[in-house]
Amino acid sequence: MAQDTDVFVVGGGPAGLAAAIAASQKGLRVILADGAKPPITKACGEGLLPDAVAALRELGVKMREEDGSALRGIRFVDGDSSVNAPFPAGPGLGVRREILHQRMVERASDCNVALMWNTPVTGLFEEGVVAGGKRIAAKWVIGADGSGSRVRRWCGLESYGIRSRRFAFRVHYSLEPWNDFTEIHWAGQAQAYVTPVGPREICIVLISEKRDSRFNECLLSFPKLAERLEGAARASVERGAVTGMSELKRVYRGNVGLIGDASGGVDAITAEGLSLSFRQARALADALEAGELRHYQEAHRRMSRRPWQVGNLLLLLGRQTGLRKRTMRSLAAAPQLFERMLAYQMGETRPLELATAGAIFGWKFLAA
Repeated sequence: MAQDTDVFVVGGGPAGLAAAIAASQKGLRVILADGAKPPITKACGEGLLPDAVAALRELGVKMREEDGSALRGIRFVDGDSSVNAPFPAGPGLGVRREILHQRMVERASDCNVALMWNTPVTGLFEEGVVAGGKRIAAKWVIGADGSGSRVRRWCGLESYGIRSRRFAFRVHYSLEPWNDFTEIHWAGQAQAYVTPVGPREICIVLISEKRDSRFNECLLSFPKLAERLEGAARASVERGAVTGMSELKRVYRGNVGLIGDASGGVDAITAEGLSLSFRQARALADALEAGELRHYQEAHRRMSRRPWQVGNLLLLLGRQTGLRKRTMRSLAAAPQLFERMLAYQMGETRPLELATAGAIFGWKFLAA
């Protein structure tokens, strides 16, 4: 059967678009299909870490100055305690998801990716996919259709490792940001994420382990944040999503590979979701060029290790109030330790340097 394309990407969110762009940069013919139409949005924190910003540049995605707000670092807040650290290698970016999506769509179009919107993919066959009721032959099929991936299920890769689930709610407010950091506020077993996304707009995401939580109810756990938001107009409707930690034993089978949340995910608390997807896209494109998806499997496992470590640590702090408060006091007494930990998350610190910082932290923790 003659091939209609080299690569068929199922799913038109940021992960799918990144995979399509990266594959096209290798000279491969690419078709992307999604049952929705742009702009595709999602309830997320909307903060891009510096390595995600760098990955977008490598993909040729051009963000404009007016698209969002530069982010200088991360700040943790727990009651009256706070600690912050700047990003070690340039700023991040706070940007509305639909704006990011539009810029990525523009780049995919410039790369001659064939974009099939309002076109659901309803099945796989050995040589390709069924999309919009038609068979389309492809050498490679990429599943970028999210945490509930049908592609993953169709090709028998549904077996999960460790998994956790939490519930997120997002609202934008018309309000001038009070700093240029992404803030994570802690309270009990919930967190609030505050991200500037414009000169007079902020994104608030509340995450709870309670399935029946809602935004207004959860906000009561953060009285100081609620006081800042009092009287500010909402700039968007409330949207909900599920976040969690999930891991697949394999992320490919035959000529089908998975990327983004379809390939497993890290909790939103790490802010690593998009960064990880963009790095996966480059590794996947290299594997497609080489004709060996097993290379992608190996790269996927390596690049997921650090976000998983960070995610598990932060989830532990979220669930153990006493441990978290003691940790916050220790970091506040030695802010440079928080900087090193953030640098490790960004990949800018070697494990040995982190171990040295950890030893110092241990002394501070015992004295807190």
